[in-house]
Amino acid sequence: MRGGTVQINWHDLQPVLTLDFHPVSRRLATGGGDHDIKIWVVASDESEEKLPTASYVSSLSSHSSAVNVLRFSPSGENLGSGADGGGIILWKLQSTDDGEAWKVHKSLLFHRKDVLDLQWSSDGSYLVSASVDNSCIIWDANKGVVQQMLEGHLHYVQGVAWDPLGQYIASLSSDRTCKIYANKPQGKSKNTEKMNFVCQHTLMKAELQNHEESKQPVKTHLFHDETLPSFFRRLAWSPDGSFLVLPAGMCKYSSEVINTAYILSRRDLSRPAIQLPGASKAIVAVRFCPIVFTLRGSQSEGLFKLPYRAVFAVATFNSLYVYDTESAAPILIHAGLHYAAITDIAWSPDAKYLALSSRDGYCTIIEFENEELGQPHALSGKKEVTKGNVTCRNTKPATVDSMEVDAGTAKIKKSGCPEGTVTPPPVLAKNSTLRMKEEENVACEHAKPKPDSMDVDVDATKAKTEANPMSVEVTPPPVSAQKSVSSKPTKKRITPIAIN
Repeated sequence: MRGGTVQINWHDLQPVLTLDFHPVSRRLATGGGDHDIKIWVVASDESEEKLPTASYVSSLSSHSSAVNVLRFSPSGENLGSGADGGGIILWKLQSTDDGEAWKVHKSLLFHRKDVLDLQWSSDGSYLVSASVDNSCIIWDANKGVVQQMLEGHLHYVQGVAWDPLGQYIASLSSDRTCKIYANKPQGKSKNTEKMNFVCQHTLMKAELQNHEESKQPVKTHLFHDETLPSFFRRLAWSPDGSFLVLPAGMCKYSSEVINTAYILSRRDLSRPAIQLPGASKAIVAVRFCPIVFTLRGSQSEGLFKLPYRAVFAVATFNSLYVYDTESAAPILIHAGLHYAAITDIAWSPDAKYLALSSRDGYCTIIEFENEELGQPHALSGKKEVTKGNVTCRNTKPATVDSMEVDAGTAKIKKSGCPEGTVTPPPVLAKNSTLRMKEEENVACEHAKPKPDSMDVDVDATKAKTEANPMSVEVTPPPVSAQKSVSSKPTKKRITPIAIN
């Protein structure tokens, strides 16, 4: 494995706000503050000491404002992009005498304010968008019209994710709530059921048991408020739809606020099932590797009960964590990658590359060796998922209260309580605290970062385990870039906060 910040002029030193890999080729699309979308070809350098390269292919220049999000359709034939002002453009891949070109196919105009996130349905017939106007819109991609409008959030909707099985849509807002919409078709239109998403769950607060038994449980918010200095809270479903990962999580214990991400099991989307170890800065984006891998058998007891390994990346403002479902600790940690906040994550279709975009005007590309992440596992019937195939071990769906983590084996023990009580998920249960210390500096050449440590304190029994994530040499962008970068135009709706 190797990787680092590719020091090329991505978007005229403007912030790079989003990126995505084409689902068939290794073409990488990036969008930024210069109003353009650029297409690149990512390739490996023959020299083992050099970083992967990105070669410029073309530019798509129909937006008149900063491009906040872009996503390829599952087939790769279309590209959707959302920008400031509320405009969404659908681009279509067309063959030309010179090879291929992306042409404007449809313009979707209904959002009143900036579009911050969007996601395609698994068949590519629809897409859902999230906006600063506090709403989500489901679009018919073939007709270019509004299919349904999802309202209910009281502040910006900064992330949206469409269940790969087509049953749910999840949205995350700076009003500190996550809404789960379920498709409940009403009637038929042209012999097909008419899509109708209704809000089934709203996640906002959880009960935290007080240290003193005489005192009542305290309710605490699950997510950061609107003062979080990021316009993005990009959530993601696993490739098989078995679980959902939510960024921008926070957990308050006494006076300490711990940053985290929550994992929701498909069998119960009304409450978090697992809480990832805390990071020093807020988590802003999650993205799953499109390929699942066979089990390695290295962990006899994990947090997930799956016949294969799913791999996903979690980005904070300045760091990257890569997890798999077979181990509790991250398998890869990168820190100090950029001088400004990370904005988006993307995996190549063959899982060879993992790319990050940043407001400092640069992108980082990490390259994995063949089968470094594992042996690919073929999903039989990707559209079918056994109900509850991802659960915390030794838990029952009827009652979920508190869970304790055995630091030595990552084995979860459960104590039941009456159904309906929403409590913090495992890993940070009751008196337990778990913090993953981030590397503050970039790993210098010929120097290896110290392995992270993970402390788990459960009811006065303190255990310490050493996590040894993989690390690679990282080259940060030039220092001069700090002064030359012009940030995204300031939005008056949020008070800017300096990011260290």
